[in-house]
Amino acid sequence: MNNVFKTAAAVAFAAGLAIGTAHAADVGNGKNLVEAHNCAACHGAGLNKPINAEYPRLAGQHADYLVWALRQYQMGLTNPLLGRNNAIMQAQVQSLSVADMKDIAAYIETLQGDLVFKK
Repeated sequence: MNNVFKTAAAVAFAAGLAIGTAHAADVGNGKNLVEAHNCAACHGAGLNKPINAEYPRLAGQHADYLVWALRQYQMGLTNPLLGRNNAIMQAQVQSLSVADMKDIAAYIETLQGDLVFKK
């Protein structure tokens, strides 16, 4: 069990380094990518009104969380400790670079949404 924890921690650290590379996010490019990938088809108008209750509201979500979630979908179950399993999202993110994900996340963070942040 201890080795599993150490492996997971090492992978998380490496993923954090990959995500943390210097890139000034481009909100305009993020908007273009969101439109090109038709994110509203599932996440609804303004990415705030999902067509299915199982899909998350994205508008206003923290960019760093969104980048990490997108990376997890990209990893899929090739890394069961960190990956997320959703065939639609995996197909959507396969062609994205980390810079693209940061741009998308920066754009989504600027959107007004109904997310409630507890302190």
